[in-house]
Amino acid sequence: MESNKIESLLEKYFRGETSISEEIELRDYFSSLNVSPNIEQYKPLFDYLILAKEQNFEQEMVLKSTKRNLTWLSIAASVVVLLGIGTYSYFNYNNVNQDTDLGTYDNPEIAFRETQKALSMLSTHLNTGIESVQYIQEYENSKNLIFKQQ
Repeated sequence: MESNKIESLLEKYFRGETSISEEIELRDYFSSLNVSPNIEQYKPLFDYLILAKEQNFEQEMVLKSTKRNLTWLSIAASVVVLLGIGTYSYFNYNNVNQDTDLGTYDNPEIAFRETQKALSMLSTHLNTGIESVQYIQEYENSKNLIFKQQ
């Protein structure tokens, strides 16, 4: 009778459906000397569980602090960023001063001639663009004639 009860508890145990009191009952049964021969194969499992419950880890664990490493890493990153900004500023300081010359003239006659020269160049390029548009208009007219006939 008792072996049938233990066998049904074992089945429930392996399915993961036992309560804590049922597991304690199984542990007590397998720690006793009168274990049924047909389920004696499970005795080492429960002996191990009892032994594992009694073991304690007594060695002290030393954890390394990563906070110190992060502090030095952030300081090094800041120095690299500052050096990069300083280098960029040093090498581009002369370029900024050269770009400030916008072609200003003190003499109004020279300024007038330079303005005329710039406007003449703009006009030439604009006329070239308008000629290209006229070719496109011819293409459109030809296309319309072809597609209207069909």
